[in-house]
Amino acid sequence: MIRPLVSRLAPWLVVLVVLTYWLDKMQQPGVQQNGELQQGVDYIIENLDGIQVDYTLAAHRLFTAHTLTHYPQGDITHLEQVNFTSIEPDQPMIRVSADHAELTEGGKDIYLSGNVSVIRGEDADRDKVTMLTTFLHLIPDGSTAKTDQSVVVTRMNSTINAVGMVLNNQTGDIQLLSRVSARDERTRR
Repeated sequence: MIRPLVSRLAPWLVVLVVLTYWLDKMQQPGVQQNGELQQGVDYIIENLDGIQVDYTLAAHRLFTAHTLTHYPQGDITHLEQVNFTSIEPDQPMIRVSADHAELTEGGKDIYLSGNVSVIRGEDADRDKVTMLTTFLHLIPDGSTAKTDQSVVVTRMNSTINAVGMVLNNQTGDIQLLSRVSARDERTRR
């Protein structure tokens, strides 16, 4: 009596074990061909607008992004169509825009790419400085920005082209790394 029962249950037990194994594999994160775990999306926010106000410093920071995607593994945030504006008393306005941004470890490092634009000053300001590049690495804790890509810096009628740049925002020093050329197109009198 027990033998026929075991023989009837054996195929069902095999099917149950195979099904359990398959379900377990489906629930585990997959492995990419390079061996890294695929990163699951934690959350996605579209059409993001934000304001940060520091009342003691009277500082305002405005930011927008078309899409924000957060990955919990590695605490990485991807942003698309990013705009950032910083307004502080006795400081020129700073505007930064880029097609893409990646923030790591909660903003410890920020990587901007694709049509990166940094504008210091208002549009009507004579001292307005514009910097254009395809990649910019921002290190907020060190007040540093750097790139190894081509950079175009424009102020009034002067244009500087270079490859590579390191900017220290605390000291205001800009170091242009290679292939530096400058052009001044002021009207001659």
